[in-house]
Amino acid sequence: MSSFVLTQTRDRIARIELNRPDKKNALTVEMYQALAAALQSAEADPQARAILIHGQPDCFCSGNDLKDFLNHPPFREDAPVMQFLRGIAAAAKPVIAAVGGPAVGIGTTMLLHCDFVYAAPETRFQLPFVALGLVPEAASSLLLPMIAGHQRAAELLLLGKPFTAGQALAAGFVTEVVPATELLEYASDAAAYVASLPPASVRATKALMKQRYAAPVQERIAEESRLFRERLAAPEAKEALAAFFEKRKPDFSRF
Repeated sequence: MSSFVLTQTRDRIARIELNRPDKKNALTVEMYQALAAALQSAEADPQARAILIHGQPDCFCSGNDLKDFLNHPPFREDAPVMQFLRGIAAAAKPVIAAVGGPAVGIGTTMLLHCDFVYAAPETRFQLPFVALGLVPEAASSLLLPMIAGHQRAAELLLLGKPFTAGQALAAGFVTEVVPATELLEYASDAAAYVASLPPASVRATKALMKQRYAAPVQERIAEESRLFRERLAAPEAKEALAAFFEKRKPDFSRF
């Protein structure tokens, strides 16, 4: 396990905390491996009836650590990020997220696989894949239009601008907006309540709700991953990433 991913199972809740606040919980390959392992462990643990994912009140996840990401690009289907995405998409137990501060890239797309998402009013979401010369991941190109409708999903995925907790609530993937001071307690209470219900019934109901698109989600994760790898090696992404590190505006006029 990574020291940047803390886990604890208490009161029938498997708690997974992103714990790299000095880097705004930017995810490294080591953290993805720890997240995948934590989900697998929670799913296998008979004492865990719900899974709670959170960061700190002022930071959920700022996406990939780009330097680490470029040093360890996800070119293999068994890459840690792919293990994590497949794991959260297939989780049989209810997954609850408490989201405050930045939620960028995968910090937003992972939420589409959660059953309850509670966000602080100050939360800022962003899906900047296109601006980086890439494509969305985590089956967000399938799930977001399904949840929010095509036009709203197009605005969020194509333009890639930051958006608020209120907009995420209107888009349909945030359950409730909760004051930051109450966020983690509120999400914990929700996790405790669902963990108190008949566990087999909870899992069966979740499976029924996801049954229709479970296979398409896994297929879309794989298809997005293939295109993501292609785009990552293309000139557009190289220009976008170079501009990011050089702190300048990218120039796509020659493409």
